[in-house]
Amino acid sequence: MSGHSKWHNIQKTKGAADAKKAKIFTKYAREMAIAIKEGGSADPNSNSKLAAVIARAKGENVPNDNIKRTLDKYKSGAAAENYEYAAYEGYGPGGIAVIVETLTDNKNRTVAEVRHYLDKYGKGMGASGCVSWQFSKKGFIAIDGEDLDEETVMMQALEAGASDFQVEDGVFEIYTEPDDFDTVKENLQKEGFTFLEAEVQMIPQTYTALTNEEDIKNMEKMLEVMEENDDIQDVWHNWEQE
Repeated sequence: MSGHSKWHNIQKTKGAADAKKAKIFTKYAREMAIAIKEGGSADPNSNSKLAAVIARAKGENVPNDNIKRTLDKYKSGAAAENYEYAAYEGYGPGGIAVIVETLTDNKNRTVAEVRHYLDKYGKGMGASGCVSWQFSKKGFIAIDGEDLDEETVMMQALEAGASDFQVEDGVFEIYTEPDDFDTVKENLQKEGFTFLEAEVQMIPQTYTALTNEEDIKNMEKMLEVMEENDDIQDVWHNWEQE
């Protein structure tokens, strides 16, 4: 992987950690709604899709109370919303490549909002595939390296099935093929590791720095408004933040 990692970038974004946590909670509440609608039941004992979503949610530290509230909502008779996944591509300030992943019950509303953000702060929305070729889909796991031996963790990660291991700013960065992510994550959890972050991401093949102050401000503002939009689950970009 060239340039700075996603972990490096997200740490540089104001309020990114808290925003990311809120996104995860919202994402899994919506994924549970999808599983309930498709499986026809709000009982994970009789709905394997729902059980799988709950297991992933717990693996990302979604509180049990959040999971229970969502289940109680649909067990009480509320109809599960029609959420759908959609991804949009475009260009941020200075031509930064941007992929916006959404989970929404109204695609028309969401695409209009994403287009507005890209038009207002960047260079606009592009056609499907216009920037995704600049990214590689990878599983990514970040572990706090404090008080851990780098060589030992690297060997454990590779034995768990990881494809790459790097260290940056005291963080151990572990990469996997997308299909291997769950297995590697489970193997490392069994070894007692806890994660700063663990998810399948779109990793840029190269990163681009912004030197114009106005472009930097617009990029920061665009990411901020996207983080505040509940329909937007992830924003991948190749901006190298200093």
